Amino acid sequence: MAKETKKNQPRQIGKTPLQEKKPLIDPKLKSRIETAVFLLVLLFFFILNNTRKEPERGPYPPFYGKSGQVSNQ
Repeated sequence: MAKETKKNQPRQIGKTPLQEKKPLIDPKLKSRIETAVFLLVLLFFFILNNTRKEPERGPYPPFYGKSGQVSNQ
């Protein structure tokens, strides 16, 4: 009686035993792809933000040139 026979197991009519479904993509590969996409989006926004020219800040305080040195007038 150490061995269990098929008679002791519940009968399944018209169905095969459930098998574990394998994922379409390996979880490690999926994680790496998601990380790469995230970094590419981050890089895209960094480049987009830093390529636009910002207007020159101003107005400067009186008697100061653009280099920050006091101009004599």
